[in-house]
Amino acid sequence: MSLQQRIGALSVTPMTAESGIFSGDTILATMSASPGWRSPTAGLRCAKDNDRVSPSPPLSPRIGVMRPDLSVACQALMKEVREYKEVGGAGTQVKEKGVPVYVMMPLDSVTKGNAVSRRKAVNASMQALKSAGVEGVMMDVWWGLVEREAPGEYNWGGYVELMEMAKKHGLKVQAVMSFHQCGGNVGDSCTIPLPKWAVEEIDKDPDLAYTDQWGRRNYEYISLGCDTLPVLKGRTPIQCYSDFMRSFRDRFEHLLGDTIVEIQVGMGPAGELRYPSYPEQNGTWKFPGIGAFQCYDKYMLSHLKAAAEAAGKPEWGSTGPRDAGHYNNWPEDTNFFRKEGGGWNCPYGEFFLTWYSEMLLSHGERLLSSVKSIFDNTGVKISVKIAGIHWHYGTRSHAPELTAGYYNTRFRDGYLPIAQMLARHGAIFNFTCIEMRDHEQPQDAQCAPEKLVRQVALATVEAQVPLAGENALPRYDELAHKQILKASCLDVDGNEGGEREMCAFTYLRMTPDLFQPEKWRQFVAFVKKMKQGKNGEQVEREVEHLVHVSQPLVKEAAVALVH
Repeated sequence: MSLQQRIGALSVTPMTAESGIFSGDTILATMSASPGWRSPTAGLRCAKDNDRVSPSPPLSPRIGVMRPDLSVACQALMKEVREYKEVGGAGTQVKEKGVPVYVMMPLDSVTKGNAVSRRKAVNASMQALKSAGVEGVMMDVWWGLVEREAPGEYNWGGYVELMEMAKKHGLKVQAVMSFHQCGGNVGDSCTIPLPKWAVEEIDKDPDLAYTDQWGRRNYEYISLGCDTLPVLKGRTPIQCYSDFMRSFRDRFEHLLGDTIVEIQVGMGPAGELRYPSYPEQNGTWKFPGIGAFQCYDKYMLSHLKAAAEAAGKPEWGSTGPRDAGHYNNWPEDTNFFRKEGGGWNCPYGEFFLTWYSEMLLSHGERLLSSVKSIFDNTGVKISVKIAGIHWHYGTRSHAPELTAGYYNTRFRDGYLPIAQMLARHGAIFNFTCIEMRDHEQPQDAQCAPEKLVRQVALATVEAQVPLAGENALPRYDELAHKQILKASCLDVDGNEGGEREMCAFTYLRMTPDLFQPEKWRQFVAFVKKMKQGKNGEQVEREVEHLVHVSQPLVKEAAVALVH
């Protein structure tokens, strides 16, 4: 009896080579859909009915019940399945093409009371995602929740339950160390401020907050100008972030490298390595404004003064550019960013932009050095998120990128230094706006997300750093899926035959919309194409099967997430 036939016999679902649905992931999905089968964990054991996390409606009658006395056979067969996928005919390991897909969980998955929010919905959603072949989930681990009450007091509450839930469903976790405030950015559906005691310190010393030239303070993330100063009740911000991650490591040590496979380190607003140059809160900035420099707190200005003196130009150290316009200006509205004779392309502009961007890179270096020592030998990957600032990309100055801290112009590659910095620390370059097409954006703002993604891909190829992607906005349509599939192949110049792919893609986000019937069907097809690199009729047959068996879970998730 062939491997396919033996597995089919165990799951009471005939599987033949001609059926066109045989793959290791399909087998996992088929077995996990059976009422008596729980998604395999590290032990790959067959579960009994009372092991289920929560009751769920009866599943498809096409799938029979797994008999408990087949436990040993299940384990042996699952081992064979993995070997079947990993080993070629001659017994040598082969690299399987395909990009694993993760799904972002809701921002408020853990409540302010440190419990799991909408537990039933999250459980049903995880089961449905697993049945679709999703690799895992991404969850924000909020500094403002865990260390909210007092310095050094960590309440991991709901995160313990969430991690165990992911493990039970066989999902991997990308854990985001979210040292920023939730609220005030695109897609922020809730408000989670920084820890109370940190906010108290900012209230005492407002210069701990990023500041623009008009004195407007931003509480999204503590200014990197004071990274190494003991301004947070005797600790530096870097020490606070490090202590938090060390506590996370110690609490979840048993899951690191197995369930928790990636640590994404928050380095600025929205968790991205950038300055808060385009804050949406209170209508300060609106797309496609150029944003504003954030270097006017006393700590940043002291660094600027020192850099100017070191460059032999002390007159350049008293302030940032005063002719760079306002948040919602366009480049040609300003003296600094205009294409002809703009200050960005003169000696002063080059000095300032070099300093401003290098301060951001130094912040990344400091955090990554700490992260590397904390998570060394734990088996987790480290990643950093970079913003996809695609508006006014077609201009000479690339003003919105400059105000965010990315010194990228028509004459200078600002993403290669970032990629090289990440490569030095063995970190993944995680980039957004992968789903966007140039022609979908306002043409008068010279938006070019596809060209930007291509530039970033080239930079990561040159720096030899892995590239992962995210969609910047919620998109559940097939056009966005096709664009992500295209971008994930990284088929760009210098890519030696297109053999390189993104190392992972994280989908925005787990919402009731995702579980609507037609969107769910398109999503399942997207995951299959991304993960298996397949197309055509074979994927369609697999999709129809998986949509059918996951239907009860999807309905439950959609209803529960709404409530």
